[in-house]
Amino acid sequence: MVSLSGHSVYHLGVLTVWFCLLAVSQAAYVNVALNKPAYLQYPYVYFGDYDTYDASKAVDGRKSDLSTSGGQCAISWGGQTATWWVNLTTIHSIYNITIYFRTVNDLQDFYTGLSNKFLGFSVYVSNTTDRLQGTLCYKDDDFTTLTIPAVFTTICPVHGQYVIYYNERLPGVTYPRGYSTYVHSNLCEVEVYGCPGGFYSANCSIACPDTNCYCHLETGTCQGCKPGYQGYLCKSACDKGSFGENCNETCGHCRDIKKCSNINGTCLTGCDAGYQGDLCKTPCLFGFFGQDCADRCNDTCDGCNRFNGSCDSGCYPGWHGYECQNACDKGSFGENCNETCGHCRDIKTCSNTNGTCLTGCDAGYQGDLCKTQCDRGSFGFDCNDTCGHCREINQCFYTNGTCLTGCIAGFQGDLCKTPCQRGFFGENCLRKCLENCAGCNNKTGLCEYGCLEGYRGYFCENACPYGLFGQDCTGVCNDNCTGCNNVNGVCDRGCHPGWMGDYCDIVCSFTHVHCSSTFLDIHRKSNSLDIYCNRNFLDFHRCNLSLDIHRSSIYRSIDSMGIHCSSDSLGICNSHSKLIHLLKIMMYRLIPIKTNGSLGILFNFLQSMETVRNIPNKS
Repeated sequence: MVSLSGHSVYHLGVLTVWFCLLAVSQAAYVNVALNKPAYLQYPYVYFGDYDTYDASKAVDGRKSDLSTSGGQCAISWGGQTATWWVNLTTIHSIYNITIYFRTVNDLQDFYTGLSNKFLGFSVYVSNTTDRLQGTLCYKDDDFTTLTIPAVFTTICPVHGQYVIYYNERLPGVTYPRGYSTYVHSNLCEVEVYGCPGGFYSANCSIACPDTNCYCHLETGTCQGCKPGYQGYLCKSACDKGSFGENCNETCGHCRDIKKCSNINGTCLTGCDAGYQGDLCKTPCLFGFFGQDCADRCNDTCDGCNRFNGSCDSGCYPGWHGYECQNACDKGSFGENCNETCGHCRDIKTCSNTNGTCLTGCDAGYQGDLCKTQCDRGSFGFDCNDTCGHCREINQCFYTNGTCLTGCIAGFQGDLCKTPCQRGFFGENCLRKCLENCAGCNNKTGLCEYGCLEGYRGYFCENACPYGLFGQDCTGVCNDNCTGCNNVNGVCDRGCHPGWMGDYCDIVCSFTHVHCSSTFLDIHRKSNSLDIYCNRNFLDFHRCNLSLDIHRSSIYRSIDSMGIHCSSDSLGICNSHSKLIHLLKIMMYRLIPIKTNGSLGILFNFLQSMETVRNIPNKS
C-alpha cells in the first residue's frame, strides 16, 4: 500500500511481499546515488580513524554487514539533530528512495536498543542542501520502536539533486513515548532509484521529447520545466531579469541584465558596480568597490562607497578629501584633521595620523605628542637638559633653563651653572670676598683658601696682633722693633735705642747715615752731625745740636759749640742735664772713645756739660 503522500506504510507482516514487488518495479531504474558525494553531520571518529564511518559508506553499494565494526555504515555521534545527504551532481528524475538502518546484524538488538534513535525521521529531495527549499518525501509520525522497518522505502516521484535524511530532538519539544534523547545518523546504505534528467522508460534509455522539460519516467510527458524555462512544453526562456525553477528567481546586479543566465542566474558579463559573485547579489567586501568589486578603496578610507569608491564613511585619522587622498595640513592630525600638533621640533614631521613628533620635541616639551611641559628641574629639547642652581627650581624656565628668580649662593649666569669668579660669593655672585682673603668660598664667603699675609680669622677680618706678621700671622717681629708691619714684618714703628734698619737688625755706628733712638734722631751729613731731640720725650718744641765732625775743624768748633733751645719751648732748657746725658750716651755708642784724640776731647766736653746749670740762648 502507498499513502496519498506516496509513503510506504506497510507493517512487518507484509513487508517482505512489498520488497519483492518493489524489486520488480524498480529493477528497470538506476541507483543514481551510487558512489556520489555525501555529507554526514557529527561523524563518528574512532581513535583518529576518520574513514571507517564517514558519509560515503552509505552510498558505496555495500550492505552485507550492518554492524558497527563492519565498515559499511555511516555512523554519527548522538546529538539534537542528525543530517545526512547525497549529492546526485545534477537534477534527476527520482522514483523511490530506500534506506538501510544499522541493525548490528541482529533485529532483536535493533528493536530493543537502536530503533528508538530513528523514530521521527524525515526524507527530503531538494535542488540545494537546504532541505526546506525542497520536497518533503516522508515524515515519520507513526512508527514505534517495534514497528519501524530495518529497511525503509518511500516512493517520491520528483526531480531533484539532493536527497536528505534528517532527524531531531529539539529542546523544549515533547516527543512520543519511546523516542531516544538524542538522534543518530546510523545509515548503512541509501539507494535512490530513478533516471538521469532528460530520460525515461523502463531502462532510462529514451530521451525526453521536450528538452526543457522534466518528463514522466514511464510516459515521457512533460511534468515541469527545467530551471530557466517556462510556458507550454517549457519552450520559452525566463523573462529578462528572472531565472531558475519556474523562473521564480530574480537576477542579481548584472552589468548587462540581458546577460543574466535564465538557468542559474549567472551574470555572464560580470557585475555592476558594488556587487560580486556569479549571481552578482553579494555586496562588495569592506575595502573594495566598483564593477565586480575589483577596485580597492584608498588605504586612507575608513571603508569606501562600494559603488564609486568615495570615502563617504569617513577617512582614517590623518587624511581628508573626497577620496581621503590628502594628508592633514601641517600642524594638524587625527580624525578629520581636527587635532592640533604639539610643540614638535620640526612641525613638518608631526605625524598626520597620531600627532607623534617624529624628530622630537621643541625646547621645553616632552612626550610623543610634545604637549607636556618639562618636569621640574629639566628644560630644553625633549627636556633632556638639567636646570642649573636656581634659587627656586620651579622658576627654571622650561624652554631655555633661565633661572627667573636668580641663582643660589655660589653660582651666576642666566642658567646658574657658572661658579662664582674668584673673589666673589653669594647669590648671583654679587658679594665680594674681603680684600684680605686669598680666595673665599663661593657660597658662604668664608676664606677657605686662607688669608693674605698679615691677616687671620674666618673672613680674614683681623690684622695680626702686635708682635706678629706674615702668612697666618706666624711670623714674629724682631725684638729690636718697637712694633712691626703686620704684613711683611718691617719695623715701621721704629727700633729700640741703638738699632737701625728696616727690621732693626743693624747696630748703630758713626758710619751710618741715620740711626734712631727713643730720645734722639741723629743725621750724619758730609761734615757735621745733627742731633734732634724727640719732643715726645723731652717735651721740647725744638731742640737740636749741630756738631762739626770734620777732623781739621774739630778744635776750632769746640769753643763755639752751642746748644740752641727755642724760647717758646715748654720748660726752657730745664732739662739740659738730661740732654747732656743723652748726648754722652749717643757719642759713646756712635763714636769710638779715644781720650787722647779730638773725639775724646768732645766726649769729655759733653761729660763736663753735666755740671752746667744754665745754658744761655745763643742766636
